[in-house]
Amino acid sequence: MSRTLRYVFASLILVLTAASPADAAGPAPETLAAAVDTVWVLLAAFLVFFMQAGFGMVEAGFIRAKNTCNILMKNWLDYCVASVMFFLVGYAFMFGEGNGFIGMSGFGLSGAPNPSGVPLWAFWLFQAAFCGAAATIVAGGMAERMQFHAYLMYTVVVSALVYPVIGHWIWGGGWLAGMGFGDFAGSTVVHATGGWIAFIGTIILGPRVGKFIANGKDRRANAIPGHNIAMAALGVFLLWFGWFGFNPGSTLGVSTAASVNQAALVAANTNLAAAAGAITAMVVAWVLYGKPDPSMTMNGALAGLVAITASCAFVSAPAALVIGAVGGVIVVLGVRLLDRIGVDDPVGAVPVHGMNGIWGTLAVGLWGQEALGLSRDGLFAGGGWTQLGVQAMGAVTVSLFAMGAMTVVFLVIKKTVGLRVSRDEELRGLDIGEHGMEAYSGFQVFTTT
Repeated sequence: MSRTLRYVFASLILVLTAASPADAAGPAPETLAAAVDTVWVLLAAFLVFFMQAGFGMVEAGFIRAKNTCNILMKNWLDYCVASVMFFLVGYAFMFGEGNGFIGMSGFGLSGAPNPSGVPLWAFWLFQAAFCGAAATIVAGGMAERMQFHAYLMYTVVVSALVYPVIGHWIWGGGWLAGMGFGDFAGSTVVHATGGWIAFIGTIILGPRVGKFIANGKDRRANAIPGHNIAMAALGVFLLWFGWFGFNPGSTLGVSTAASVNQAALVAANTNLAAAAGAITAMVVAWVLYGKPDPSMTMNGALAGLVAITASCAFVSAPAALVIGAVGGVIVVLGVRLLDRIGVDDPVGAVPVHGMNGIWGTLAVGLWGQEALGLSRDGLFAGGGWTQLGVQAMGAVTVSLFAMGAMTVVFLVIKKTVGLRVSRDEELRGLDIGEHGMEAYSGFQVFTTT
């Protein structure tokens, strides 16, 4: 942090904590420390909230113009729904006193436990923003053919129950936390959860019209380009920026020398992994397709960010480079794999969040260090296979639970109120059919695919 920023930050804290002009002695050290940590967590929460704009721009840019209003509405409303549900029941299920599976106290934040060192409202806001991020991942994977009301129903369930239960296992003192499972900022809790729900959701929903073309006994994937790569690029930059709240903010404070050093390491690792992921994704796409594909490069940066999220506080900077670089390779190969098995993921949500969420979780067990706060050293740090085994079991269990629970939810929605729009509405575009307006009024955006 530069000297100027330090002065600005210190001045802000002094203003916030000044008891009165007559208080010549100034705030007590413990009061000042609490204020510093509170402002840090609030600023991080604001950055994580701003990631919703990033998700919206990425998803809108990677899909067709005729569905832009619809995807933006889903990004708006899943955060709104997640905020309300996480206040009413989600926080209690995640951080309340209960058992190893679920918390059962603090509904509506009444008498809610507070495991942080900051005020409950600040901690709740930070965690609610994470809940909204997990929910919105699924919008991209199921884009361009899911009914809006069905999406709202999904959002209620995932933000009220599925995400909080998984969060309780790892961050709320649940059974995985008791085993020493490491996920500093959410490769598993947020990204693997959202990514693998998107995977099972898009399978149940089926591919978009025209995505796969029959070729004898086989079928080949047909590229359906996004309508605005510039918009998607802006979204990636917004997400990268917001990730500096997502990961460093998870320190929950910077009032001590140890927490300041940790936050700085986390920020550096986050940036390095994103950059490495973008570079390797570009190179691999260039080799496979003959051109440096911008969309693959953008998703490579996001893959690096997802991959480092679990281990950002537990690994060295060189390890962060490797973790991010591998993430960039995974996202390109993951997109090819989904095309081959007939899964239509319009924005790459599954490779970016699902596959790299698992990779990032496993990386903790490879490069994680006890000296940096992990329960035990990882394999490459001389700690043997134990931590890697814990990480693998946790990643698999969380992914299976998320997919299993939401399979039931999606099938119930499909059999009752319907999950997918009609073929005619899909061809005309969900903006008109679902919302009665166009994102680009006056421009002809109708297509037959």
